[in-house]
Order: sequence, then structure tokens, then C-alpha cells
Amino acid sequence: MATTFGFVFADEMEYKPFNEYALAHGGKTIEDKTCNMVSLPVGDSLVVAIESGIGKVNAALAAAILIERYRVDYVLSAGLSGAISHLHKGDVVAGATYVECDFDLRAFGYPLGQKSDGTRIHTASDRLLEAALSIDGVQKGALGTGDFFLTEPATKDFYREEFGINAFDMETGSLATVCDKLGVPFLSVRKISDDADDNALDSYTELNNLAETALSEILLEIVQKLS
Repeated sequence: MATTFGFVFADEMEYKPFNEYALAHGGKTIEDKTCNMVSLPVGDSLVVAIESGIGKVNAALAAAILIERYRVDYVLSAGLSGAISHLHKGDVVAGATYVECDFDLRAFGYPLGQKSDGTRIHTASDRLLEAALSIDGVQKGALGTGDFFLTEPATKDFYREEFGINAFDMETGSLATVCDKLGVPFLSVRKISDDADDNALDSYTELNNLAETALSEILLEIVQKLS
């Protein structure tokens, strides 16, 4: 039975390169009222890609759609992130761990980021992570997530100390949460677009508008390695 991979891209410019590649290489647009979607055969496997929309709720919905409606065996995501520690603009990082930095039950005695079921840190699929790290230029890191675009140095410093994260985004923690709940292996690959500081918006916008193909190519290489 063919293996099915789900790809999640948050915004239009992250989704666009893969959509164009898929349609030029035998893929087909999926008519789904929820999100923009496309499918692509890759060897003996199938990729189903979705443009989720930005943020944790949109990402969680996209993961649930891929898993429950399209029965994917793996979920991979790709997008841009802000650097928190030990990374620089242009670096590519595969998330080994994921945490929702803005999940806050401290009033009830839980550590910041911890859910009521005791879960705080989610981990990537070993198999997906190994495949990603075998690709030139991809390094391992810890990813943090929040439902806001991070531009405040004080918040950046706090998250670095509290969670030990290397990069920050708006989707990966919720994707990892859904995949863990539903028992589906997950990995996110992120390219650093900015330093999560006062200049973050300009740096992010400049790179995002390029609609680069590099992240789509990395996800496809992971699929090929596992197929």
C-alpha cells in the first residue's frame, strides 16, 4: 500500500512553490472547501499538500484534515522562522522538539507551555528527523511556537531562557500536538528569515516574498529517502 505524506505550508508564498512544482510534474489540484490543496505522486508514495493559513488554530485544523480525511502516514511542515539562539538568517533547521510557548496555565501551578495532561515538549519522528539531517545544510534545533509574530527582544530572551529554543514560529507546536494526539509521525523544517527583533517584519517580508523553492525541495527529498 502506498505511503501518503501530508505537507503543511502556512501562507500563500510558502505554499506557492510546491503547488507550482506539483502541477508541473503530474500533480492535481484537490477541490476542498476548507483550504487550498494539491496532490503529487512521488515514486510509490503520494504527497497531499495544504495551505493551512497562519497561526496555531489554522495549523491544527490542517493537520487534522490531512490525518482524518486524507489518512496521511506522515505530516511534514515547512516555513519561515525567527532566530532565537545559535541560528542566523538563511539557516535551515529541522525541529527535534516543539513547544507552545504561549500556552499558559501558570495560574493553576503548571509550568509555562505545559498542558493539563502534563505534556510540554513534543518530539519529532526519529525517522523523519534522520532523513532531514542527512540533507546538506539542514541542522537540528528546538522550535517554539506562539500565536503572534515575535518582534520583542525581551520576549525573545525570556523564551530562550525558559525553553532553550533555537527558533520561533506560529504553527509547529500545534502541528506537533495534533500529530502526537492522533499518533502520526511529524517533522517541521524551517528557514530562518529574521532575528525576532525590531527589524523582524522587514526581514521576514523580504524573504517570504521571494517564494523560494528550497524548503519544498527539502520536503520532497525527505519523501524520496523514505519511499
